[in-house]
Amino acid sequence: MFENIIEQEAVIRLRDDILAGRNAPSMLFYGPGESGKGSAALELSRVLSCNAQGAWKCSCGSCERQRILLHDDLLVFGRRSFAAEIAASCSSFLRNSSNTNAKTLFYRSIRKLLLRFSPVLMEDEPKLGKISTVLQSLDEGLSEFWTLNAASVKYDELEKICKALVDDALTLEREGISSVIPINHIRRAAWWCRVSPAGKRKTLIIENAQNMRDEARNSLLKLLEEPPSSVNIVLTVKRREEVMPTILSRLRPYRFLKRSEAGEKEIIRRIFQDTAEKQSGLSVYLESFLPQSAEKMHPLAAWFLVSLARAVISGIKKTGGSAPAYLNALGERYAQIAESAGLERTISCSVVVKTIIAKSGNFAGLSFSGFMKLCIDLLVPVIRGQDSSCIAYNDIFKKYISEAVTSVEILNINAQSALEALFYKLKTSMIRGMNV
Repeated sequence: MFENIIEQEAVIRLRDDILAGRNAPSMLFYGPGESGKGSAALELSRVLSCNAQGAWKCSCGSCERQRILLHDDLLVFGRRSFAAEIAASCSSFLRNSSNTNAKTLFYRSIRKLLLRFSPVLMEDEPKLGKISTVLQSLDEGLSEFWTLNAASVKYDELEKICKALVDDALTLEREGISSVIPINHIRRAAWWCRVSPAGKRKTLIIENAQNMRDEARNSLLKLLEEPPSSVNIVLTVKRREEVMPTILSRLRPYRFLKRSEAGEKEIIRRIFQDTAEKQSGLSVYLESFLPQSAEKMHPLAAWFLVSLARAVISGIKKTGGSAPAYLNALGERYAQIAESAGLERTISCSVVVKTIIAKSGNFAGLSFSGFMKLCIDLLVPVIRGQDSSCIAYNDIFKKYISEAVTSVEILNINAQSALEALFYKLKTSMIRGMNV
């Protein structure tokens, strides 16, 4: 058991607890991203429901259903990014389409997303009407993919099938997952936990459990105080301190650590069947399959700032004013980066926004906040080199960027509208400020 979790002592302790019959009803898996917390939680569900000894290759009916994440005794929710894993798994399958493990990897990567849309959770869900079409399309397409004989399909057709699955998955992720765990999910999960399992045991997994408001936390606390005897509950977070003390006191903690470089390369080699010789780590490897990887987004962020600076300078000149030095410094520092990426000189908000949306894949994978953070990271060293009067404009940037991230990731405003509003607010407030 837990053979698929590489280089984590936490799962050794977890395995020992299970074998000794002292596994806890409620657990906390905490540690950095890409440390295997989610995979370990899914493997725990398989092991606890296994009708044999829990080995990874067990052929019992329960394990077969758990491995493809279709078991009725598994319930998962919580916000996380799926785009990079789905894209990397798709690439692995297309390289090794005759390999059953590669097919299962791609299938599982999308099933991890679809688990968040279980009928248990979606009853009376306000978003269901909006996402029902893409949800049905993805569910049906994935079922057809699972029964597909890849050897009988030409590569171009196989690539087309996979692209349709990836596109539907990214749309569903972008439009269907709330940034905050709603109280209704906790209430529906509590009801589900009290229904008898279809097999031996049920497992409830709440990923990034810190993302819930007080009413949801209080509802979860009630469940943890008296968990049904046939259910195990796993919460995952990056930092233990993110969990409310009264909830933390009811969880057995398992700490996951960042893996060594060798360990991450072994994951890439074994799981994604890639050599990873040129990769510096698992996170970088996964991001490399996205249109919005940090490397690809860097020139877009530079271009956003340079174009904004040019638009502000143009507006100031029309009023007879003079632009502050830091706006020119933005151009001097980042214009060449943008131009080297083939991004044209412009002051047009619509051109900038439409281009960024297109080249970022409409910020698939919940990457809008990452792009905004990158803009701030590029801005800070430029402002730091100017006089103290520029601090106010740094505050303006952070204020409006925070509002933009909130509008996209909490209020579900589409990224294009949020980016257009951000450009306009920054431009007008900065021009107004310069001429006060």
